[in-house]
Parts: sequence; structure tokens; C-alpha cells
Amino acid sequence: MTPAQCRAARGFLDWTQTQLAEASGVAVTTVRAFEADERNTNRSTVTALKLTLESAGILFIPADTTAGPGLRLREPEG
Repeated sequence: MTPAQCRAARGFLDWTQTQLAEASGVAVTTVRAFEADERNTNRSTVTALKLTLESAGILFIPADTTAGPGLRLREPEG
């Protein structure tokens, strides 16, 4: 997950950085720093953020040869 994907995912969910931090158990300062691409964030922290966003309905789309990485909302079940 890239910092831009993280920002976009929060936008899709209408979540603040604080909401993502609380839901994932990551400090809000870490979320801010990751999204601003200010420092290298531990892989385990990025994984925690990504799993939290995925559990809220985000599907991450990897980059391919014609387009960069992206995301979309998962179809609601039922």
C-alpha cells in the first residue's frame, strides 16, 4: 500500500486519520507521517493499516504494466 492509496482509502470510507489510527492500533502521528511519505514506516505498521482498511471494505489494486496502483470499494455482501 502506498501513502496515496492510504489517503484515498480513507476518503472512500470518509475516515479521519484519527479514526484509522484508532481502528488499526497505530499512533495517529505514524498515520500522518506515512501518508505524508515523511519517513520509512515499518512493514508491520503498513500491514496493520492495510488490513484495517481492507476489513472496512477497501480492495487494493496493484500496479501493472499500464497503470499505477489503485483501489476500489468491495461490493456489499447480500
